[in-house]
Amino acid sequence: MDKNMENMLAGKPYIPSQAQGKISHKAHRLCQEYNAIPDTDKIARDTIIDKLLGKHGKNTYLQGPIQIDYGKFTEVGDNFYSNFNLTILDTCPVKIGNNVMLGPNITLATPLHPLLAEQRNDRVLANGEIGHYEYGASITIGNNCWLASNVTVCAGVTIGNNCVIGAGAVVTHDIPDNSLAVGVPAKVIRKLSEKDRIKDWPY
Repeated sequence: MDKNMENMLAGKPYIPSQAQGKISHKAHRLCQEYNAIPDTDKIARDTIIDKLLGKHGKNTYLQGPIQIDYGKFTEVGDNFYSNFNLTILDTCPVKIGNNVMLGPNITLATPLHPLLAEQRNDRVLANGEIGHYEYGASITIGNNCWLASNVTVCAGVTIGNNCVIGAGAVVTHDIPDNSLAVGVPAKVIRKLSEKDRIKDWPY
């Protein structure tokens, strides 16, 4: 792995290069192939998931369509479920635990760009090429989490175990275990407890 790639995964400034492009182009192609496969063809879909994701547990299901930037830097645990329109931008590692459910239109975005335009815009780099620096921060989602529809998880966020993130939330800060968080930006409104158990549930 070259230094530029190491910097990218470590959240340090890096220059988007052909090495990164080769990986992302492969992932984009695999996503396109996945999206064209009927959801009834589990074997063909699972074959692509094996090639796309860096690591996954048993019972991985992505409804599709999906758009994943690198794929090999994303890990999901057992019994992972995602509804329609999952987007993962994994310039930094994305790690998801066991028994995680994602609603439709979920975005997990690790990339960051400078706030100041003069640091963000293209320029002549030290190697003489025109380009710019980027950076990012990893995302971690714990076990037994449910992210409802249209949730965005921003770079650097850790969501603890047993959390529920309400529909439309934008998660900009860490969420502790056993929390219900909603809003823009997402805020913890209370802890989940035995009081939330549905009566007469079959199990």
